[in-house]
Amino acid sequence: MLKITGVSKYKGSTYMIEFEEGETAFLNYEVVSAYGLRAGLDMPESAWEKIVFDNEFRKARERALYLLDYRDYSYVELYKKLEKNYSEEICDAVMDKMLELGTVNDRRYAQGLARTYVEVRKYGYYRAYQQMRQKGLTKPIIEEALEEYSEGTYERLYELVERKYLRYLDGEKGDIKVKNALVRLGYSYDIIKEVLADIKQEYGDE
Repeated sequence: MLKITGVSKYKGSTYMIEFEEGETAFLNYEVVSAYGLRAGLDMPESAWEKIVFDNEFRKARERALYLLDYRDYSYVELYKKLEKNYSEEICDAVMDKMLELGTVNDRRYAQGLARTYVEVRKYGYYRAYQQMRQKGLTKPIIEEALEEYSEGTYERLYELVERKYLRYLDGEKGDIKVKNALVRLGYSYDIIKEVLADIKQEYGDE
C-alpha cells in the first residue's frame, strides 16, 4: 500500500504528491481532483499506476491537440510525434481518442494534400503519390484521394508549361531541361511528350 502524506500546489495547474516513503510525484490538478487525492489517503500500487497513466494520457492528449491546432496530421505522423516523449501504451490510447473525436482522419487529410499537391503545386501523379506516402498515408487512401484528379492531367500540364516553362523551349538543351523538370514533378514521359509536341505546334518558333 502507498500512503499520501501531502498534496500541495506546485506550479500552475501542477500539484505535488508526497508519500510516506519520502517519494514525490507531480500530477495535473484535474487528475488530483478526479481521484480525490489528499493527505492520509492509502491506496494499492495498482491504483497509483492507473493514476499515473491517466496523468500521462492527459499530457499526451493535450500535446496532440496542440499540434493539431496548427495543421492536420496523418495517424502515423502524429503517432511519431508523440512516441518521442510517451510510451507505446499512452500513444495508442491517445490516438484511439483522436480517432474517436475525428481530429485525425487520414481520408480527409489525404484529400487536402491531394488538392494542394495537384491543384496548387501542379505535381503529377507520381510526385503527389510519393509526397503523400512520406506523410504516412497508406496506398489505398492515397489512390482514393488522387482518383479525383485522374482526368485533366493533360490540361494541367499544358497550363503549367505555358505559364512556367515555355521560355525554356528554345532548342534541344532547353527541351531536355524542361522534360527533366517535369519528370521531377511526377509526370509520365508519355504525357510530357504529348504536351510538349502540342505546345510546339501551337507556338512554333515564338
